[in-house]
Amino acid sequence: MTLPSFKFRNQSIQFPIIQGGMGIGFSNHLLAGTVSKYGGLGVISSAALDSVVSFRLKGEYSTRKACAREVSDAKKISEGRPIGMNIMVATVNQYDDSVLGSMDGGVDVIISGAGLPTKLPGIVSTHPRAQEVALVPIVSSARALQIIIKKWEKYHRLPDAVVVEGPLAGGHIGWTKKEDAYADHNKLENLVSEVLELTHQYDIPLIAAGGIHNYHDIKKYLNMGCAAVQMGTRFLATFESGASQNYKNHLVKCTKNDIDLADIPGSPCKLLFRVIKTSPFYQQALHKDRIPLCNKGYILVNGVCAAQNNTDCFCICNGLLASSSIETNELELYTVGGRADEITQIISVQDLMQELITNPDILLCNQMVCNM
Repeated sequence: MTLPSFKFRNQSIQFPIIQGGMGIGFSNHLLAGTVSKYGGLGVISSAALDSVVSFRLKGEYSTRKACAREVSDAKKISEGRPIGMNIMVATVNQYDDSVLGSMDGGVDVIISGAGLPTKLPGIVSTHPRAQEVALVPIVSSARALQIIIKKWEKYHRLPDAVVVEGPLAGGHIGWTKKEDAYADHNKLENLVSEVLELTHQYDIPLIAAGGIHNYHDIKKYLNMGCAAVQMGTRFLATFESGASQNYKNHLVKCTKNDIDLADIPGSPCKLLFRVIKTSPFYQQALHKDRIPLCNKGYILVNGVCAAQNNTDCFCICNGLLASSSIETNELELYTVGGRADEITQIISVQDLMQELITNPDILLCNQMVCNM
């Protein structure tokens, strides 16, 4: 069965597959542009893009100019097909400029989570392209979506789609306690059912995310009523992703026991953060071998990064910059989704997209017929 297209605001994509925005530098212009070229929605991560683009182009780029450049470069690869930008609410110092810079560069979709993006439509409304860009919040409950809808009403905007992210997602997830993340009622299928009741009231398309791995997973959530799915770790394991070779090697070799939800020490923004235990930077944090230090300041809570002087947190920015080969004076940090152990090889985006849109049962049936 052919997967349907996905339409949002003024755009559409051939297949209902959205590549998750993974920072720092992993979801870059090359990955996002290639995903869009082959029929999905490629999404850039805005996290530390000033550092990422300045390193790539050997110049000084502000956050706004870096976001604009990364989007425009992705659009060249995608041959004009839609490009998205993922912008974390937790990146408070760069949030406004990331939104406006992405719009300068021609972004089609802004996806925002790691906090509630209650001010997003207000920022967007100041730009000439305000009515062209789709706005998509990430939530982990119907209650969170209700809050967003209420806040956005004063800007006369509703979400153009909503991502509901379950606890098997990589990187930051929407819970602060492990017992909540592991609770049955917070499994993705249960969250989808809960949020669907609300999105149906407002006719908002729902996108399922967190632990989606293959064609059967995609069909499962489409059959539940979702309009699309979002996938991160599968696209991390491609030639086009910005992860270092060491990162990709750890990814394909990791086992279920190698995957951990970091809490203490954990992320400075206090949300649980899924990593590979063997990450050198994470091991350094666990054994308190690194002096608390954050000299980047991308993720702040009340204007302060908790990793500066608190051993209960560790600086994820430096570790992730090392994992994209940008920060050479730090060890690498590897963040993955909860099903990363099922990945056994690095492949091209083109091959991955072909795998995701093809029903393996039909392939098997055809092979059996041919062998008869």
